[in-house]
Amino acid sequence: MDRKSLAAAFPVTVPVLMGYLAIGMAFGFMLQAVGYNFIWAFFMSLTIYAGSGQYLGVTLLSTAAALGTVALMTLLINFRHLVYGLSMLEKFKGMGWRKFYMIFSLTDETYALLASAQAPVGVNPRNFYFAIALLDQSYWIIGSVIGGVAGALIPVDTTGIDFAMTALFVVIAVDQWKAYQKHLPALMGGLVTILFLIILGQWFGQQQMLIVSLGIIVVILLVLRDKLEDKEETESC
Repeated sequence: MDRKSLAAAFPVTVPVLMGYLAIGMAFGFMLQAVGYNFIWAFFMSLTIYAGSGQYLGVTLLSTAAALGTVALMTLLINFRHLVYGLSMLEKFKGMGWRKFYMIFSLTDETYALLASAQAPVGVNPRNFYFAIALLDQSYWIIGSVIGGVAGALIPVDTTGIDFAMTALFVVIAVDQWKAYQKHLPALMGGLVTILFLIILGQWFGQQQMLIVSLGIIVVILLVLRDKLEDKEETESC
């Protein structure tokens, strides 16, 4: 890792820095509230590093959930990352051992940055992408540790604090909407999700509905990929 790549990546990751410090602290507060100190927060953020998965982990730890339940719920919550990884195969080519870390670190926010950010002239793209992923995780770790320490020192009512993750998702989505000229994939994803929430949500639950929705969205985007790319090229001309 060279300084030029880190210097180029830092401004790009500043929005994630602001968000991850906040929601990382919220996670640390929640974990401390159920009896696990900042050391647990540090190692969970270092080895698990899945925002919504870690928020779920707080609930599972507090209820002493069975290992099978933990595995199933984690799969359901983080299933969308399989979709993220498929779209990044080309971008991660030639990264050597760093490819494994890039796959591990592909959170929603990091994916959003990697999907849109371009390496400045004179900066190695692979080093640039790696720096973005590394900085983002460091922000999350720092935030969760601060939250764990602060939660031990200051009594905090954590009711509703998990909404911080949803708020960050909304901010990222708005930023992506503004960054791209084509909005059909986003509109399509929203409509499909709402449709299956109405049809399947009340019978199968939101987690199962989400997996079905993601699968349908992926199929639709694959079928329409050529048309969407042609439209993008036409709009950019």
